[in-house]
Amino acid sequence: MAILCCTSHAHNTTKKPSKNPPKFLPLSTFFFFPPMAFSSSQSLLLSLISFNFILLASSARSILPIHNNGGGHTNQSDCPLFIGSWIHDESYPIYQASSCPLIDAEFNCQMYGRPDSDYLKYRWKPANCELPRFNGLEFLTKMRGKKVMFVGDSLGRNQWESLICMIWSAVPTAATKMNKGDPLSTFKFLDYGVDVSFYRAPYLVDIESVGGRRVLKLEDISKNARPWMNVDVLSFNTGHWWTHKGSLQGWDLVESGGSVSEDMNRLVALHTGLKTWAQWVDSNVDTTTTRIFFQSVSPTHYNTSEWTAGATSNAKTCYGETTPMSGSAYPGVYPNQMKVIDAVIQEMQNPAYILDITTLSELRKDAHPSIYSGDLSPGQRANPDHSADCSHWCLPGLPDTWNQLFYTALFF
Repeated sequence: MAILCCTSHAHNTTKKPSKNPPKFLPLSTFFFFPPMAFSSSQSLLLSLISFNFILLASSARSILPIHNNGGGHTNQSDCPLFIGSWIHDESYPIYQASSCPLIDAEFNCQMYGRPDSDYLKYRWKPANCELPRFNGLEFLTKMRGKKVMFVGDSLGRNQWESLICMIWSAVPTAATKMNKGDPLSTFKFLDYGVDVSFYRAPYLVDIESVGGRRVLKLEDISKNARPWMNVDVLSFNTGHWWTHKGSLQGWDLVESGGSVSEDMNRLVALHTGLKTWAQWVDSNVDTTTTRIFFQSVSPTHYNTSEWTAGATSNAKTCYGETTPMSGSAYPGVYPNQMKVIDAVIQEMQNPAYILDITTLSELRKDAHPSIYSGDLSPGQRANPDHSADCSHWCLPGLPDTWNQLFYTALFF
């Protein structure tokens, strides 16, 4: 059995992508559209045709997630980090919620009455190796004088808070400072000169207010991207907000290709927005000095058929779930959003390292706040079928594993 040893690599070196990484041929190879003016409906139709081809090309390859496509040091040919299983381990968690006052109420399951604690006692075991245990002091020492930033939605904030708690548990008396704002919040470990930040940008691309309406600008990222410059480690995520509609939708109009509309195919929109992000990274980030990660889509657990396998169940959400799913394969259809992310990142000049937490997180139906969230009223807690949070994750909990994998990919 291979064991990831403790030999670290210099922070400012970047492993080149593997030889002959899979690439998609340009769409012009398959479709020729002569130069002409298209109406907005014709443009959307062409976008759908092109996008469906991307999904077909993505589906034609193995649906196994991309595990290492550049930028990482871990030899994943010997140790595929994201294929494995959950092992019960009494030495977990590595910190207690009561010792980390940073945890937001919506993630603090123990404070808000979760009666079980076994969900805290699992560690991720890759199939062919052991992950190094997270060491907060080592993280600070190796990152001395550097900046880490998570960029994305509330799942990115979930991970950001987890990482701070994991580090803080190793240096509880260290001098720290918190600058909390919107969209940027930064936690500083002053003795080490290490900044760990979260920048809220659920779509990554910009949203602008025009005439009192929020316009999602799929081909503009300049406003959001300004604070990302001169950061040593950037970890991006997006996904959930692209599907929201009604009162949960974060925009009123969407702009693409010079046209503004009230809606469009959401996967096409995600693809366009991600291409804008990828072009910004390729044009503005020096990957010899900056590490770029992209966190894959975090799954939800609102569909009990994913884990009941046809058995009779009265459950309608993750409420009451206390153990992970068994096995190591993704139960069901792999998300189309991840196919889009895979396709865009494969075509980058310097592909981001995909921290592929989708499958291992899908197995953790037990790890959500459910009704044990400070964001819920007593009345909402009494109605778990309609109020349970099966999107975010308890802290301590699953995001600590995301950060253990992040730590492994960063230093080993």
